[in-house]
Amino acid sequence: MNIRKNESIKIIALGGVGEFGKNMYLVEVDGDIFVLDSGLMIPENEMFGIDIVIPDFTYLIQNKERVKGIFLSHGHEDHIGAISYILREMNVPVYGTKLTLALAKAKMKEQDYKGPTNFVEIQSSEIVNFDSADVSFFHTTHSIPDSIGICIHTSEGSIVYTGDFKFDQAASSFYKPEIGKMARIGEEGVLCLLSDSTEADKPGYTQSEAKVVSQVTNAFYNAPGRIIAASFATDLIRIQHIFDAAFESGRKVAVVGRASQSAFEIALQLGYLAVPEDLLIPLAEISQYSNDEIVILTTGSQGEPVEVLQKMAKQTHKQINIQKGDTVLLAATPLRGSEVIIFKTIDMLYRAGATVISGKGAFNTSSHGSQEELKFMINLINPKFFIPVHGEFRMLKAHAKVAKECGMSDEHIYIPEKGEVIEIKDSRIRPAGRIPSGNILIDGSGIGDVGNIVLRDRRLLSQDGILLVVVTLNKKEKKISAGPEIISRGFVYVRESEELLVEATKIVRDIVEKSISKETFDWLGIKQDMRDELNQYLFEKTKRRPMILPIIMEV
Repeated sequence: MNIRKNESIKIIALGGVGEFGKNMYLVEVDGDIFVLDSGLMIPENEMFGIDIVIPDFTYLIQNKERVKGIFLSHGHEDHIGAISYILREMNVPVYGTKLTLALAKAKMKEQDYKGPTNFVEIQSSEIVNFDSADVSFFHTTHSIPDSIGICIHTSEGSIVYTGDFKFDQAASSFYKPEIGKMARIGEEGVLCLLSDSTEADKPGYTQSEAKVVSQVTNAFYNAPGRIIAASFATDLIRIQHIFDAAFESGRKVAVVGRASQSAFEIALQLGYLAVPEDLLIPLAEISQYSNDEIVILTTGSQGEPVEVLQKMAKQTHKQINIQKGDTVLLAATPLRGSEVIIFKTIDMLYRAGATVISGKGAFNTSSHGSQEELKFMINLINPKFFIPVHGEFRMLKAHAKVAKECGMSDEHIYIPEKGEVIEIKDSRIRPAGRIPSGNILIDGSGIGDVGNIVLRDRRLLSQDGILLVVVTLNKKEKKISAGPEIISRGFVYVRESEELLVEATKIVRDIVEKSISKETFDWLGIKQDMRDELNQYLFEKTKRRPMILPIIMEV
């Protein structure tokens, strides 16, 4: 590597810190910007109607001529889901491994992106050269093959980004980490490590996948009837376990759902799933086998596998419904905030006659490293400075504590905030200003057109409903031509609240008649009087505050 003397090194998190998802980190070397991952986030419960959330990348748009490329660590949505939205604004190369780029292309197609792309497939053995720095890679263990860490080599030492990782001594060929390469990077000198904090508050080691294989296989042997397994499409290691256990127990696997569009199908086509010959059968052929010879696999993204199980439990699925004696294997780790839905689904499955194995304990182990693995990574890389990323604030704090236990001092550990510019200069790590940061909300085809005011309105509508007040005026004759008519949606049941609405109508009529009798006519004033007096009256009577929307028309 031939690296020139670097004068300026800065690190910025646009997402992925203080939250789950939206992973996106910038490394600036002498003005050149290297983007590490570009992910989305599943909307929080209070984001009514929002489909996905992506980082605010205004800074990249403002400096797009300095962006050298987007480097992807692996193919999960929280690391690749925002690429199409960035490429709508700038044409920059996207670097990733074979499977990661295939999944990114599929995601972009799903997001209806039809613009230009410049995808560059890389191997972990490659080095990509730029004027200011070189970029190399190393394989890591995660729940999806082709996961890599990214290393930006500068004259002051390397900046290493782990992506999502764990260490599993029983990892199969598609998931083996390049521990030797990590150690060599550490020996050559690492300036700063950005490391996955997802399980930083969990002591010990993450349970090995070998234990999961054993648990799944036992479940398959002991199930008396059909097995219905639900998994996220990108959790390929769990899908592989299901295939292995099905083969071991002499069962055939049929896939339900939009498999042709899923990560599962892409991985199958590219050879990242080892599937014995004749293991997979069409769904239409399951009647040719006895119940104890069948596994039905349903995959999808976000909450899709759970939604499919609910339809099966309610006997409303078009292809497969739960029957007495079925065993449901819930191999989809619950998304944050979805625990209530998971428990409700399990209850529905039991009511339909199924036995549910819900993935507690060793069965559904994490795909992120616990504290001892995080220590191992820190000791392998041996960084001068440490920045915990990928996790909520409590996880970042826990990871910082882990780094201190490895011998790092407080002065060499920095917990970042979104948009905070972190500069490493003169053997110090310190804040150096802020850039625009936050959320861009995607609602249908709208990108960023839903903001805090719209969300506030949606929240109010969800709480106490809406009251429409419609009045038609004859301004010339100074009288009401039609109305007032009050329409309630989500506030009260009209047939049982006639007295309330009659009184509300009288209040509106009095306000309007009083206002139009004056010499000057103030439309805005009338509307505000309606809101104020109705709000006060309705709260006194119902202790609710519906959104009041006056509509005044003129003839």
